[in-house]
Amino acid sequence: MNPVEHLLNHFRSSVAISLEEAHLIKQHCKVIELGRKDVLLFAGDTSKHMRFISKGCLRAYYMDSEAKEHVVQFGIEGWWINDLYSYLTQTPARQFVQALEPSTVVQISKNTLDQLFHNIPSLERFFRLKFEKAYVAFQERTMDTMSKTAEQRYQEFRSKYRAIEQRVPQYMVASYLGITPEFLSSLRKNSP
Repeated sequence: MNPVEHLLNHFRSSVAISLEEAHLIKQHCKVIELGRKDVLLFAGDTSKHMRFISKGCLRAYYMDSEAKEHVVQFGIEGWWINDLYSYLTQTPARQFVQALEPSTVVQISKNTLDQLFHNIPSLERFFRLKFEKAYVAFQERTMDTMSKTAEQRYQEFRSKYRAIEQRVPQYMVASYLGITPEFLSSLRKNSP
């Protein structure tokens, strides 16, 4: 499927988009092709685009003061990925966004998207709903990290994100869960 059509279908799954509105959106989409390990957003740069994954698998991560990577988010086909804090505040990103396999991303710049919100109110509603879901997921993940064991978090990850677990290296899954790769290996051996 054409990446921009994929994005339009994604919008239409939640809100009504007319043919004229779809044409207007298409004019402002930029398709980005990424190779494995290509970086889409560097920490320190300001995120100026919303990014929809049409094909592939990406991750968002940050590096701590000891240069250790911490995976914040994975994204696959039909998902959005970004350093949302940087995007919303227009401040330097703290995260990198990197392709884990050859990927196709559709970008719309923040300035353009703000104009489209004015012209296409249903698009603004779409993103409001997405941001609400993102906030709920963030809060849920934060509370799970504080209240659930590593084993419980791993089992939930496996049940929710089976397709991701099979596409990303285990050390990245461990980073996402906040555990060591060795501990994850032990959990996997003892898992049904």
